[in-house]
Amino acid sequence: MCISRKIRKYWRFTCLIWITCWLIIIPTVVNAQSTNSPAPKKAPIVLDGQVLFSVGGFGNFSAQERATQINQALINTVKSPEKITIRLVEVDEQITIQNTNNEQHLLTVTQSDVITAATPYNQALLWVNDIQKVVDRGQKERTTTYQSKAILIAFLVILIAIALHLTVQLLRSLSSRHLVKIPNKAAKLNFWHKLFTQWCQLILLSFQLGIWIYAFIYITNLFPQTRSWQYRLNSPLISLGTGTYSTLELLSLLGLTIATWFVIKTIVNLLKQFILKKSITEPAIQDLITICLQYTFTALGLIILWQSWGIDVAALAIAASVLGVGIGFGLQNIANNFISGLILTLERPIKVGDLIKVDDLIGTVSNIGSRSTEILTQDHLTIIIPNSQLLDNRLINWNHRDSLSRLRIPIGVSYNSEPRKVRAALLSAAKNHSEVLRAPRPQILFQKFNESSLDFELLVWIKDPKKQFRIISDLNYLIMVSLRRYEIEIPFPKTDVNFSSPRLEKLLTAWLSYQGINLDLLPDTNTSVNHHNHADSYHKFINNKTALLLNTFEEKLTEIDLEQLVAEMRGDDGLIIADRRYHFNLYPKCFIGSEAINWIIKQQGFSREEAIELGQILIERGIIHHVTDEHSFQDSYLFYRFCVDE
Repeated sequence: MCISRKIRKYWRFTCLIWITCWLIIIPTVVNAQSTNSPAPKKAPIVLDGQVLFSVGGFGNFSAQERATQINQALINTVKSPEKITIRLVEVDEQITIQNTNNEQHLLTVTQSDVITAATPYNQALLWVNDIQKVVDRGQKERTTTYQSKAILIAFLVILIAIALHLTVQLLRSLSSRHLVKIPNKAAKLNFWHKLFTQWCQLILLSFQLGIWIYAFIYITNLFPQTRSWQYRLNSPLISLGTGTYSTLELLSLLGLTIATWFVIKTIVNLLKQFILKKSITEPAIQDLITICLQYTFTALGLIILWQSWGIDVAALAIAASVLGVGIGFGLQNIANNFISGLILTLERPIKVGDLIKVDDLIGTVSNIGSRSTEILTQDHLTIIIPNSQLLDNRLINWNHRDSLSRLRIPIGVSYNSEPRKVRAALLSAAKNHSEVLRAPRPQILFQKFNESSLDFELLVWIKDPKKQFRIISDLNYLIMVSLRRYEIEIPFPKTDVNFSSPRLEKLLTAWLSYQGINLDLLPDTNTSVNHHNHADSYHKFINNKTALLLNTFEEKLTEIDLEQLVAEMRGDDGLIIADRRYHFNLYPKCFIGSEAINWIIKQQGFSREEAIELGQILIERGIIHHVTDEHSFQDSYLFYRFCVDE
């Protein structure tokens, strides 16, 4: 209610100023216009607020004087209680239009009056029909029967307008009460609540005003006298520059001015709330920039209004260009950084709290000033960078638009390692970290065959890029533990040196004989049989160990042939794929998510959670999808379809 009173008080004050201008200034302008302005070449012929045509000057009479005489003659004619007939008469080679009842001369059609016809006679024929129609309508609207009916209609329109006005007033009261009850503990909610309340009250107030404007226009169109008043309101009243304006146009301009003021105020508040408060921490600077923006936008609005009123703003443009040249030469670097700061504030490629990288510098944006930006590094050192460098150089922003980011962790393992075991070990390490996202899922890439290692890469997704360095360290710890648990060797560079010398072999044989060692009793390491037996035993041990370790879902997943699984799901003993209906919509060739989960549990021996995760993997790999692409894979009555069935 307080806001409503403020709006009503402001509206009354504005109307008071406008009425004062109307009573004092406009009559002076009208008199000056009528005295100094040149006479128009054409003047309109109007009857009961309806423009029939325009006439020019004739003899010593100007167009306006002639139109005044013709309008008065038409008014006298339409007031006659008798049926009026308009005819065309040619007298002394002049074409005249007369009233046949009393042979009253209405007007003479001259060559200067010809507009749409070829000759004055043809033009007069057209005008006779127009005058006859308007005179018949005017006589009908002046009858008692029509006046009574019009008064009844006007009364009903007023009642409807009052009912609508009271309804909107009730909505304003209810909205004010309920909006006030909304909790506003947070500053952001408080801002939106205040802005929404103000605009709701303003829109409802404008709707009430629009109701009465429409009712006024409708009622004034019912009566010929009020239509004449409406025409006077629409007729040109004053001239400013190259344009002429009527009373209604001036009222519209006033309403546009008020609306522009409200829009500018709202835009400045939005900029302050969502840009200045997030980019500038000091309230004094926020208020200073807000005032500058308010003045700037208001000046632009005034320039637009002045331009629409015909006021020349070329002098302002010249002054602005001179000032711009001075700034460009004298304060080039400062102006460059200042404009760059404005661009950073408006476009917001970075904001306070973002983790960025500029050249070799990595840190968090702590403040964006008008000339420079402060960045806080991981060592808690503050680096001040000119704003122009943030726009000219390549910049990485991990928080821009979406804070979701992916980490890449390279791992090298021994050539003796089983790739499936490596994949299971790395996925197990990623799954054991609480800050690694489950969706999108971690991935393992087999990069290349290095000189002494098999190179893999672990790809994981995280929400907060600021924690990436700690998360990478944690994952390295977990990977180390997981590789040891799976008995996977991390290689290091090594070199094998082989000696081959006959003298050295003789010396070694003599020394062994001297020590009493029989060479025949030593195992023959050069035989292929011994080598194969040891290799077979090693591989059997590794396979048995792998079978004991393959007990997690990630390890089970490495054993699944997805193509074979999909073929079984679409086979005769697989899922029930059929056309299904839901809410009068037909979805062809689809299956139910809960039925698919039951089938996977039965056929693969997975748990329910593992079956859901396997279904999500099929969606991520583009094998299946939800029929409307609105849901992930869920254990519920949702329809899914194989992509090959599209």
